[in-house]
Amino acid sequence: MKELKDMQMERDTRQIAIDRVGVRGIRFPIIVSDKERRTQSTVATVALMVDLPEQYKGTHMSRFVEALHEHKRYLDVHTAVRLPNRLLTKLNARRAHVEIEFPFFRLKKAPVSGKEGMMDYDVRYEIDAERDRPGRFTLTLRVPVTTLCPCSKAMSEHSAHNQRGLVTYSVRFAGAAVWIEDLIDLVEGCASCQLYSLLKRPDEKFVTDYAYEHPVFVEDLVRNIAVATERYQAFSWYRAEAENFESIHNHSAYAMVERDLSSPRSN
Repeated sequence: MKELKDMQMERDTRQIAIDRVGVRGIRFPIIVSDKERRTQSTVATVALMVDLPEQYKGTHMSRFVEALHEHKRYLDVHTAVRLPNRLLTKLNARRAHVEIEFPFFRLKKAPVSGKEGMMDYDVRYEIDAERDRPGRFTLTLRVPVTTLCPCSKAMSEHSAHNQRGLVTYSVRFAGAAVWIEDLIDLVEGCASCQLYSLLKRPDEKFVTDYAYEHPVFVEDLVRNIAVATERYQAFSWYRAEAENFESIHNHSAYAMVERDLSSPRSN
């Protein structure tokens, strides 16, 4: 049989190293730890990447898929954190980056009627590895919330405008991990009101009144999350981003707080 040429190993003369190269958009089963039911099965979208030195023309894309499928039927957080080191070995790379994003589901009861409905939240694992250095794991959640404008409430006699906000909350752990549900609770507790998938009329009255009594600017929201995060004493780093999709403006309001808690903080 004629030997097949390995084009990826051809020399490139442009002297430009590539920071990340690999595959994205792979769907793969994942089992996630669940505080209430121990585990839940869902489907992740996976990205696998390594660096590429300047002298090589390309990487071996099939090896990324091979590394993922070595886990056979599903991923979990333990196999996920080992993936970057497997890529380092399999592709002889110096740095590896893995992203695993999936919907996380939670059953929530309406605040008055107690009617149950399923809420979904986007969760992302990001795992970075580098030869001869400790790996880094970042957990990110996207949590929808309700915010009510304090300025509108102060000016108006009968009402105040509110909007749906989206919080993107990222953390790195200093020790033991925290349940995803607890992180969701942390974020939702910092907003004017949390969201529900199923509400009856008494529930609608409750969430409307509750939001009115707890107005927050987008700035308040990220500051509230920052205070709650640092009270936990479980994290080495965090980033809280909030975007309010304004109901009376043709733009969004945005704020972000980021802190490295592993080093002295500068305000």
